[in-house]
Amino acid sequence: MTKKLVQLGQVADMLSGFAFKSQQFLGVNENGVKLVRGDNVQQGFIRWGDKTKKWRGDAYEDFQRYQLAKDDVILAMDRPIVGGGLKLAWIKDNDLPSLLVQRVTRIRGLPGIAVTNYLRYVLSASDVVAYIDRITTGANIPHISGKDIAQFEFKLSSHHEQEQIAELLARYDELIENNLRRIALLEESARLLYREWFVNLRFPGYESVKWIDGLPEGWRVVPLSEVAKVNDATLNTKAAPESIQYIDIASVETGSIREVKEMPFTDAPGRARRLVQHGDLIWSCVRPNRKSFALIWEPDENVVVSTGFAVLSATRVPFTFLYLATTSDEFTAYLSNRATGAAYPAVTAKDFEVAEILLPDSKTLNYFHDKCEPIFELKDNLLKQNKRLMTARDELLPKLMSGAIQV
Repeated sequence: MTKKLVQLGQVADMLSGFAFKSQQFLGVNENGVKLVRGDNVQQGFIRWGDKTKKWRGDAYEDFQRYQLAKDDVILAMDRPIVGGGLKLAWIKDNDLPSLLVQRVTRIRGLPGIAVTNYLRYVLSASDVVAYIDRITTGANIPHISGKDIAQFEFKLSSHHEQEQIAELLARYDELIENNLRRIALLEESARLLYREWFVNLRFPGYESVKWIDGLPEGWRVVPLSEVAKVNDATLNTKAAPESIQYIDIASVETGSIREVKEMPFTDAPGRARRLVQHGDLIWSCVRPNRKSFALIWEPDENVVVSTGFAVLSATRVPFTFLYLATTSDEFTAYLSNRATGAAYPAVTAKDFEVAEILLPDSKTLNYFHDKCEPIFELKDNLLKQNKRLMTARDELLPKLMSGAIQV
């Protein structure tokens, strides 16, 4: 395998974004072109949802230089490393059309010299994280410069070999993306069923029940503390296991856990204290508008989560119902309105306990759980499958890049 040592800036077209004025941003529900900002760049994908900001669609052609294309590699320049990983993503069909904002770098391979998708995998290697960590400056907002990024050195394969490597690794990403689409559809189906039964109140048999004050007879609105415990179990440090599997806030995305860190308990942070069991819901108390929550599914005995989470354990309702009720847009809005603190708005366990929640009759709840539990089980299986695919891809990556494995 022929390789030559190059700097990234020698083989890639690199561009930092435009300084769009934030006062003129359009919101998520307004018509316009999506803006890729540092807040949108996650590890491996562009996060939209509540993070979406837009620009006027009629001005799109005025910013041709900053228009993004499919497969463009995107690197956040502010806080580039989060949770030990690089805020590096690439543009997919559903991210377009979009424009590049300042403090974000777009990377494209130069035609005939470097394949853009190959550069994506070069920048996904562990040595890049170490390099970025070395060149990051700034105490309040850690950042990197485009010049420093451009000076990253690596060994470049021939153009043909780049295409082969990128194609092989992309097969893993395609399987992962397909699973993510299936996971999203499963989550959506469960939420639609929840809304139909418990928001629109069109549950099985609703036509024949007696209604009192707008609710079926026997249904009530109660504080969440009546149907779930909050932070029920705390690790006894004197009886702690030798090693733990730790979940911190940075490792949790909307509806999924990206990373579980295994470590000796003696090395664990002081926040590693919350114990969890099957069916528990973990909800980040900090910046609840970011929707950092996940359902715990069949955890090992030594799984411990950060005290930055509120751990909700269902008591009088099935965990499927509790999960969907407390991760709805309405519940998220409730938490966001209760959050206090300027720099890091946060809620407390009490905010969860006093939140109002619908308590239907047990027969309806059990019927709902029977329908939803298989959905969540399949979702968990797909998430585990993705973790295996990511592990296999990440183990293959350095071997392909070094030439230890030929393509």
